[in-house]
Amino acid sequence: MKLRETPSASPSLWRSLPCPPAELRLDLVLSSGQTFRWWESSPGAWTGVLGEHVWTLRQDRDRLWYTVYGKEEDGHPAEAAMLDGAEMERILRDYFQLDVGLPALYRAWGAADPLFCKVAKDFPGVRVLRQDPVECLLSFICTSNNHISRITAMIERLCQAFGRRLCYLGARAFHAFPSLSALTGADTEDRLRALGFGYRAKFVSGTARAIAEGLGAEGLRGLRAVPYAEAKRVLCTLPGVGAKVADCVCLMALDKAEAVPVDTHVWRIARQRYGAVLGGRSLTPRAHQEIGDFFRGLWGPHAGWAQAV
Repeated sequence: MKLRETPSASPSLWRSLPCPPAELRLDLVLSSGQTFRWWESSPGAWTGVLGEHVWTLRQDRDRLWYTVYGKEEDGHPAEAAMLDGAEMERILRDYFQLDVGLPALYRAWGAADPLFCKVAKDFPGVRVLRQDPVECLLSFICTSNNHISRITAMIERLCQAFGRRLCYLGARAFHAFPSLSALTGADTEDRLRALGFGYRAKFVSGTARAIAEGLGAEGLRGLRAVPYAEAKRVLCTLPGVGAKVADCVCLMALDKAEAVPVDTHVWRIARQRYGAVLGGRSLTPRAHQEIGDFFRGLWGPHAGWAQAV
């Protein structure tokens, strides 16, 4: 299949929904390190895998445009997507959490925090994604001591090696994120090491196995319904999952808007720019909790969203 760069090229295959830039900026959200499965396929257009389908998204003034590519059938591309219009819009609204009014949150954060005001004017429309918990968890295990371009390449190799092929766009193949069962083979760790995952191979394969043999994918998703502290505690029992990775997953996949992922950069900002009085001189579990509590007290129940800006 050919990449659809603009709605004018194939108008019958595109749909749109109202979405002003103050509510969403694709360029800021999809490149921010929340997710690693989108690329700017042409100026202003973002193509990637969401769920079991490949999408291209773009914005035009106050509308979000989207098109979905059909999956391969018996090795042959299907031009027609297997989703109806209502289902496509539901998936996008859920993924971008468009029911959360962002301008009102920006105003509240700005009223509480003058430093936020200075930053926010240059970064409108930054919202937190609602991702699949398994994909989010295994992806963020790969973020340890890493950077976005390298993580993106690692996740792409993971999907190519273990995920089901969805379709080709030109010469580029797109794959679904691997299922848990695909990552629980006896040779998974060795294969991941061969793909350049290094020490993270043990954690990715170990966590996939722990979830498959324990909570299961549905049980992991079920953590959306438990309190934040309990969800974080469960995540931190998994191989390779510390406080920061657990907070990222809580925030971006488990509906815990109050979760504040803390790294050394956030720790320095809390101490130097906000004058937060924190115990200890290193980023200990206690410091993680204190910094999170500080920003939750400042920004309120959507503190993790404010920190994403």
